[in-house]
Amino acid sequence: MNEMGKLLLMALAGALLWSGVGRGWLGRLPGDMHYSRGNFYFYFPVVTCLVLSVLLTLILWLFRR
Repeated sequence: MNEMGKLLLMALAGALLWSGVGRGWLGRLPGDMHYSRGNFYFYFPVVTCLVLSVLLTLILWLFRR
């Protein structure tokens, strides 16, 4: 992939994030842990972290080629 293709891919990813794509479901996937009791609230998005890790790994793998 040439430099112009990489730049366009990054611009597309930035535009998608800027527009709010995924705002409704990102962080609320099945498997994300949340616990609340009284004034204490604990939230850890396990599955969301795994999904983002896989996506970023694939994107970085494409950039290294």
